Amino acid sequence: MSKKLAKYRSDYRAPAFTIENVHLNIDLDDHATRVRSQLQLKRQAPGALELDGEHLELITLAVDGVLRSADSYEVTDKQLILTEIPDEFTLDIVTQIDPSANSALEGLYKSGGAFCTQCEAEGFRRITYYLDRPDVLAVFTTTLSADSEHFPFLLSNGNLIDEGKQDNGRHYATWHDPHPKPAYLFALVAGDFDRLEDHYHTLEGRDVRLELFVDKGNLSRANYAMESLKRAMQWDEERFDLAYDLDRYMVVAVEFFNMGAMENKGLNIFNSKYVLADQATATDWDFVHVESVIGHEYFHNWTGNRITCRDWFQLSLKEGLTVFRDQEFSSDLGSRAVHRIDAIRVMRSFQFNEDAGPMAHPIRPDKVIEMNNFYTVTVYNKGAEVIRMLHTLLGEQGFQHGMQLYRQRHDGQAVTCEDFVAAMETANPVDLQQFRRWYSQAGTPQVRIEQRYDAAQGLLTLTFEQMTPATPGQTAKAPVVIPLLFSAYTHAGERLLLTDSAQVNDHESGSQLYVLSDSSATLTFTEVEQEPIIAWLENFSAPVKLQTSVNTEELELLLAHGEQEVTRWEAAQQIYLTCLRQAVTNQQPVQLSASQLRALTKVLKAPIDNALKALIFTLPSAEELLEYYPENAPLDAIERAVKTLAHALANGLQEVFAATFEALESQSEQLSGKAMAARALRQRCLYFLALAKPHDYSPVVAQQALTQGNMTLQQGALEIAVQHQLPCAEQVLAEFAEQWQETPLVMDKWFAVQANARHPETVKRVAQLLDHPKFSLRNPNRVYALLASFSRNSLRFHQEDGSGYKLLQRIITQLNTLNPQVASRLITPFMQWRRFDTRRQSMLKQSLVELQQLADLAPDLDEKITSALQSEETASQ
Repeated sequence: MSKKLAKYRSDYRAPAFTIENVHLNIDLDDHATRVRSQLQLKRQAPGALELDGEHLELITLAVDGVLRSADSYEVTDKQLILTEIPDEFTLDIVTQIDPSANSALEGLYKSGGAFCTQCEAEGFRRITYYLDRPDVLAVFTTTLSADSEHFPFLLSNGNLIDEGKQDNGRHYATWHDPHPKPAYLFALVAGDFDRLEDHYHTLEGRDVRLELFVDKGNLSRANYAMESLKRAMQWDEERFDLAYDLDRYMVVAVEFFNMGAMENKGLNIFNSKYVLADQATATDWDFVHVESVIGHEYFHNWTGNRITCRDWFQLSLKEGLTVFRDQEFSSDLGSRAVHRIDAIRVMRSFQFNEDAGPMAHPIRPDKVIEMNNFYTVTVYNKGAEVIRMLHTLLGEQGFQHGMQLYRQRHDGQAVTCEDFVAAMETANPVDLQQFRRWYSQAGTPQVRIEQRYDAAQGLLTLTFEQMTPATPGQTAKAPVVIPLLFSAYTHAGERLLLTDSAQVNDHESGSQLYVLSDSSATLTFTEVEQEPIIAWLENFSAPVKLQTSVNTEELELLLAHGEQEVTRWEAAQQIYLTCLRQAVTNQQPVQLSASQLRALTKVLKAPIDNALKALIFTLPSAEELLEYYPENAPLDAIERAVKTLAHALANGLQEVFAATFEALESQSEQLSGKAMAARALRQRCLYFLALAKPHDYSPVVAQQALTQGNMTLQQGALEIAVQHQLPCAEQVLAEFAEQWQETPLVMDKWFAVQANARHPETVKRVAQLLDHPKFSLRNPNRVYALLASFSRNSLRFHQEDGSGYKLLQRIITQLNTLNPQVASRLITPFMQWRRFDTRRQSMLKQSLVELQQLADLAPDLDEKITSALQSEETASQ
C-alpha cells in the first residue's frame, strides 16, 4: 500500500468545479448495491474535474446524457478525472459497491441486518465519485430502493417527498433536503426497526415530527433520548435563539458504529449506547451522556451543518464550538459544577497527555495525513476550552452578540476558524489578535504564580510567568492570552476582594478576572490588611498547567470555604496530588495528616451537593499522576502511592464513611438529580468501606450486585468487587454475565470492568476474554469496551513483562485490515514510549517497529507510528 501524502492548510485551493444539485438513486443490495448519481456541475476555476472515489466499480459515465468511453477519462484507485468537459454540465455516474464486505464501517455498509452510512470525514467517496470535501455544498435529492419485507424503513436526509411499491417485492422512498450541504453530511439507513414518534413545536410555529428508530424490542429504552432531544431543541431556542429548520428530525440507533454519533442533516445516526437507556440497563452517567450526545448532534444543525467547515483543518470550528454548547446545555439543566469537573478531568487525564506526545497539534492543525486521526480530544475538548475562554472574556451577552453576527454573516457557507473569531471581535469592543494563537500553537501552557506579602506596608505582589513547551514542528512559542479567574480569602475563610488594580475586574461568574498576556507580569495591591489565600484558575478558566505556592493548610481552607464548588473539588485534588507526589519521590506509602482527615470529614458532613462530595472523594488516577513524569515514569511507585492513598482514606475515615453510607437511601427507582447524587456518594462510601473491611462488606457488595432495576447500583457493585478482588468477585461476574448476556450494551460494561481492573492478572483475563463467545473484533463497541479500556489501564498495560504490549499489538495487527479507524484509536498508549524506563521503552518501540513493517499498513496507523518513532529532534524540526 502506497503511503498517503500529507496535506497542508496553507495549500488550500477552492475546487475547479462546484456541485449545485445532486440526484442519487440507490438500489440497495447486500453485495451489489447500484448507485446512480446525477450531478449538476459548474466551473469556478481553471483545471480538470477530479472526483474522489475509493473501493468503487465504475459501470457507466455520461456527460449531458452522452455516454463516455473509457479512454475519455482516467480512473485511479483514488480518483475519477475528466478533462475535456463544458464549464456547466450534468454528469451521470453509475457505480457498484459491496456493503456487506465493508468491515471498515465507512461509507455505505451493512451490519446487524441494516444498511447504514458514515461519511464524515471522507466516507462519501466510498459510495460514489464526488468532490468529497466540506466546501462543496449541494442540494441533495435521494431515492432509495430495497426489499420491502426486510427493509420497511428507507431513510435519508431532509423531507420525505415520495414513496411507493415496486416490482419483485421492493419499494422506494425519495427524500429532498432543501439546505445545501457537503457530502460528509449525507446519510441513509435502511432496515426494520421499532419507531418512537413525537412532535416539537418551535417558537416560530413550526411543527417538527420527531422519530427515533431502534432495534426491535428496544422501544422502551428510547424514551429518555426522545425527552432529551426535546429539551435540547427548547434550550437552543431559548439560549441561542436557534430553531430547527426541517419538517422532521430523525435519530437511528445502530450497534455497529465507529463513532459516538453523527449529525447528518435531519438524519442523525447514533451508536446505540448514546440512545438506549433505562434504569435497568443504563447507569446514571449513561443517562447524562445520552442527554449530552443527543444535544451535541442536534446543536450541530447550526454549528456544523448550516455553517460548516471550509476544509478539515477547521474541524474545531464545528466540534469545539458544539462541545462547548453541549457542555452548557448539560450545565444549565443539571449541576454546573459536576459537569465542569467532568470536563476538567478529561482535559487533565487525556488532552494534556496528547499535547505532550508525538501527535501534538493545535486545535486547528497545519498538516494532515489521515483525517480520521484528528478527531481528537485536542480538537474537541481543548477546542471547547478555547471557546469557553472567549465566553469568559466577553461575558454571556458579548458572546451571544458574536454568535448572532457569525450566523448572519455565514449561514449557508463553508468557513474557517478565523471567520468565527472575526465575528466575535467585530461584535465586541475587543482585539483578539493575540488570542488567535490558541488556534495555531500546540502544547499546554504552563503558568507559574508567586505571591509575596509585606505585612508592614500592606503590600501584595503577584508575579506571573507563562511558557509553552516545544512540540513536534513548533519549538518557539509566543505567549497566549490566559484568562485567570480567581478568588481571595482571609485566613478565617471569608471572601476578600482585591480591588485597586485596573487589570483586575469582577466577573459575572462570581470570581475576579485577571488576563495574562505577556511572558511575565506583575500585579501589585496596596492596603491589603492580611495575606490572602488565593484560589487560582477557578472553574479551570484556561487549559493550562498551574504552579502556585499554595500549601496544604491553605488548600484545606479552600476545601472548607471556597465559594465556587469546583474550587473545593480542586483543593481536594491538589491535596491528594501533593501527597501522591511526595510518596512517589520518597518511595514511601501515602500518609494523610490528622488535619487533612478532619478537613475531609467536614466535607462529608457539610450541607453541600452529594454529587460534589462524591467527586471530592474520587481520587486522582494513575493516568493523571503520570502527567507529572515526562520521562522515566516511576510506574511501580505510582501504583503503590495510588493504592496506599486509597487505603489511608478508607482506614482514616472508616466510621464516617459507614455513617454516611447508612444514612443515604439508594432511591433506586428515581432518576432525579438528588437521587443520582445520593447514589454517587453512597457508591464512593461503599468503595472505601469494602477496601477497609473486604470480608465484612463482600456480602453487601454481592447483594447490591444482584439489585434488579438499577444498573448504577449493580455495575457499581461489580466494579468494587473486581477492583478490590473481594471474595464475591467471581460469583458476581458470573451472575452478571448470565443475567445480561443477551443485552449487548450491558455486556460491554461487563467486559470493561474486567479490563479496568488494577490487579496483576488483568492481562491474562483480557486475553481470555478475547475468546469469549460474546466478543467480536467486528463490533467497535465491544472492542472499545475490552481493548480500549485495557489500553487506558496504564498500570496493567505497562506491565513489566511486556505482555500487555504484545496482546494489544496482536489485536491492532488484526484490526489494521478489518477496521483501521478502530486500530488507530488503540495505538494511542504506544505513542509516548519515550516517557518510560529503558526496558519498557525497548519493548514499546519494538512493537511499533513490527507494526510499521506490516505489508498493508493502513494510513491511519502509518501516520501515528511514524510520528511516534521519529526522534524528538526530528519531530521538532
